Amino acid sequence: MKARKPATGRGGRSTPTESKESLGNANPVLLSGGNPQIAKADGDAPVQAYIAAMPGWKRDVGLRLDALMVSTVPDVKKAVKWNSPFYGIEGQGWFLSFHCFTKYVKVTFFRGTSLRPVPPGESKQREVRYVDIHEDDPLDAAQLATWIEQASRLPGWGAA
Repeated sequence: MKARKPATGRGGRSTPTESKESLGNANPVLLSGGNPQIAKADGDAPVQAYIAAMPGWKRDVGLRLDALMVSTVPDVKKAVKWNSPFYGIEGQGWFLSFHCFTKYVKVTFFRGTSLRPVPPGESKQREVRYVDIHEDDPLDAAQLATWIEQASRLPGWGAA
């Protein structure tokens, strides 16, 4: 008997055994590190679905980050891309994203080297900087809001 090839998506990449997750699915697949698999989509609904699917303490971090984003940049545009929430300004591009890892939530500032003070996490990409939030870390909302406000005024990445 011949072995079956695994199912593949576009470009020959393997796909999860579960079907693509819809926004209405109450139990999205958790990928490596507990990152929720949420279908690519624009708007608040997919971001809220992502946050609702974040495991344990990470959900609280996601809720706080999203609330901080909306209170700091009321006209923020939201989307889920590559299984991560993205935040941007219409016509300027995306300025921030976050992603779940096993032991932390990584906040990405796409033009982070232009922020003051510069966020602490370095990247292989010249302008990108990170902030890693671990379970027992206090969330410095004032500093995050300052970075968010600064980042929202810079040209972003891609088209928001």
